[in-house]
Amino acid sequence: MEYVYAALILNESGEEINEDNVTAVLEAASVDVEESRVKALVAALEDVDIEEAVDTAAAAPAPAAGGGAADAEEADEAEEADEEADDDDDGDEEAADEEEDDEAAGEGLGNLFG
Repeated sequence: MEYVYAALILNESGEEINEDNVTAVLEAASVDVEESRVKALVAALEDVDIEEAVDTAAAAPAPAAGGGAADAEEADEAEEADEEADDDDDGDEEAADEEEDDEAAGEGLGNLFG
């Protein structure tokens, strides 16, 4: 996750996202840098508009664990069925579902950048 954060820091500061810059940010944060992960990150972000990706991730709900459109549709259908079945509950389960949704939203950005 720290590799993605390094790329986001570079993007926010207007610096080029390249191997040297990512490595410098990670080393400044006392991270043991793995060159292969840096190379993979830089290659993965080569054609990505980070601003657009961040806006999209912030606006959209997190995908299901599989990340595919079919998986997301299945999860939505299952959630609707659960909501119908749980209409008589006292709300404790609903609070737990909201916590899970909050956790999943944080993972969405990490999944976006690999």
